[in-house]
Amino acid sequence: MNLIYFCFFILGLVFGSFFNVVGLRVPLKKSIFWPRSACSNCGHTLLSLELVPIFSYVLQKGKCRNCGAHISILYPLIELLTGCLFVIALYQIGFEMELLIALTFISLLVIIIVSDLAYMLIPDRILLFFLSIFIIERFFIPLESWWNSMIGAVGAFTVLFLIALVSNGGMGGGDIKLFGVLGFVLGWKLILITFMIACFTGTIFGLILMKAGRVQKRNPIPFGPFIGFGGLVSYFYGNELIRVYLSILG
Repeated sequence: MNLIYFCFFILGLVFGSFFNVVGLRVPLKKSIFWPRSACSNCGHTLLSLELVPIFSYVLQKGKCRNCGAHISILYPLIELLTGCLFVIALYQIGFEMELLIALTFISLLVIIIVSDLAYMLIPDRILLFFLSIFIIERFFIPLESWWNSMIGAVGAFTVLFLIALVSNGGMGGGDIKLFGVLGFVLGWKLILITFMIACFTGTIFGLILMKAGRVQKRNPIPFGPFIGFGGLVSYFYGNELIRVYLSILG
């Protein structure tokens, strides 16, 4: 069994490397397959040995072998994150059909995290691509009731759209549409948990950055990573959180 977890971890590292490419290229409307990855500073085309997830970064001490420019720590962190999430998905779900949705869910959120951190942008084409996959997957692997996904999607989108209107653009359109997609996957209960976690962690992180002088009060920060965090926690542990909350009330 440990070998299976290890294989899933390695698979996650490989996919994480690909998700870096998708998250950085799709917002710029570039092909995710061509040209080959290259150093953003000198244009050096990366060789196979320079593309091994995490290993290449460590071997090169975080620098380009050709010009010595620093490579963003985001690359190995995303690879490591994806590898760990793939293992968590297998551990929490096992070899059930729902595992397919879990891996798709992880893929979407990791790509969104990369895109939002790099450009503060959540591309529609990414959301539409994954929504079409989720619709097919939820058709064959539905939630406990068919209307749960619809209420989660429509409800999340509508409520956040109204919040954006009232707050005069306090939430980006990409964030609103992302919540709609997540609502379809999670259902209405877990999308509520996602929203609360995302808002709480985003607020705390924003206050810390302001206290440290890293951002000004009205400067926007990417909300996508916090939505991703909230979505992942809700997907894997949301029902347990609800049970704990209800037990405290009872």
